[in-house]
Amino acid sequence: MADEINVDTGTGSAPEMQPNTPGGKLRAGREALGLSLPDIATRTRIAQRQLEAIERDDYTALPGIPYAVGFARAYARAIDMDDVAIAADVRRAVHDSDMGANRYEAFEPVDPARVPSRALAWTAAVIVVVLIAGFTIWRTQMFTAPTSTEIAAQQGDAAPVAARPAGTTAPVPPAAQPVVFTAVDDVWLRIYDEAGERLKDGLMKKGETFALPTTARNPMILTGRPQALSVTVGGKAVAPLGAPDRTIADVPVNAEALLARGAATATPAPGSPSLTGTVIPQAATPPVAPSPNPAASATGAN
Repeated sequence: MADEINVDTGTGSAPEMQPNTPGGKLRAGREALGLSLPDIATRTRIAQRQLEAIERDDYTALPGIPYAVGFARAYARAIDMDDVAIAADVRRAVHDSDMGANRYEAFEPVDPARVPSRALAWTAAVIVVVLIAGFTIWRTQMFTAPTSTEIAAQQGDAAPVAARPAGTTAPVPPAAQPVVFTAVDDVWLRIYDEAGERLKDGLMKKGETFALPTTARNPMILTGRPQALSVTVGGKAVAPLGAPDRTIADVPVNAEALLARGAATATPAPGSPSLTGTVIPQAATPPVAPSPNPAASATGAN
């Protein structure tokens, strides 16, 4: 009798209904593992309110179809269920719901479980800011306009060049100008430096030339016929080295000393001293006495 009453009233134990919806399957799997929704939210990094919407199969509460599929798959993996089958069930349920009226987009959001942590995101943002700041500083230093001091310095360096008239060249220092001796007649001479080394010693034939070495140290000349020499400095003739037929010695013949003598204008008068050398006068020739007349001597003797 009691058994009949139990059957008639339906208060006896009946077989448990298996959930048919994706949300019901996920909820049943979670409860079977003894997990709560906050536990699933921690594992999947999905908001609890969105997990509750999935369990209710309320997909309109989610941002869109891709999010519904992606969140359901993450939920299924968190409780060791077949995420592919759950995703297929969600797609069918979505198409049967009000969301199915919209065009389904064939992509899914990134698994929230694989989204980088907040600390990692902030670290990446700081690195990006540092790189942008470094690039800005480098670009500023490379392309900043020169200051007034730098412009003045550049103009000061260029001023000597700008001051020269167009078509002219910078003056050549005297020491760099070649010194050339040309014999206008046969002449003996000796050119030597301050150490006594002979640079030129002997007879120069008419028309012969001699270029003074640029490395000569304080060169000087000795000759008895300075008028037989034509001297040029940088192609420009200079004044004679001494008076005609008067021996000169220790006369400096470097470029500076020769240019100081001036250009060749007039020949110095005989007996006038050179500017820096020593003039050695020629020895006077004694007069020759007339020879006696042999005939007169013989007549006188007779």
